[in-house]
Amino acid sequence: MAKFPMTPPGRDWMRKQLKKLKELDRPNNSKAIEIARGHGDLKENADYSAAKEEQSMIEAKIRDYEQRLGLAEVIDPTSLSGDRVQFGATVTIEDGDGEETIYTIVGEHEADIKKRRISLVAPVARGLLGKRVGEEVVLTTPKGKREVTVTKVEWLAIGAPDEDATE
Repeated sequence: MAKFPMTPPGRDWMRKQLKKLKELDRPNNSKAIEIARGHGDLKENADYSAAKEEQSMIEAKIRDYEQRLGLAEVIDPTSLSGDRVQFGATVTIEDGDGEETIYTIVGEHEADIKKRRISLVAPVARGLLGKRVGEEVVLTTPKGKREVTVTKVEWLAIGAPDEDATE
């Protein structure tokens, strides 16, 4: 089975989300189902249908988080070193116009483009993986192909994903 790379804050965030799903969302959903059952005919009961659909989503998320945590490969970027881009690296790239962009390569559930955190499986991250400082790379971006140079690879502490972030 595949491992799920994640940072320690990413693992802690996922554990917190799993706890919330189990201890808050699941019981609240059970109450909503019970209340909806009291409204009569279940075949034409929109509240019941919505609550059952929500229950399915909650249970699917619980299974997903449990699986990911069970197969987690927790990697602390501050314990890494080197000039080759890999999971956990904070990478500075520069395009031909001298414009710099900084990305941190994180696990899928930790990605947040506003914070310049990109998923390990994102096209830009895949293009950067394995590259060294000074190497030129052609990246596939939403705006098309972009030629950049890796100018810096750092190993910095990464904060937790946002509380309201979802996959």
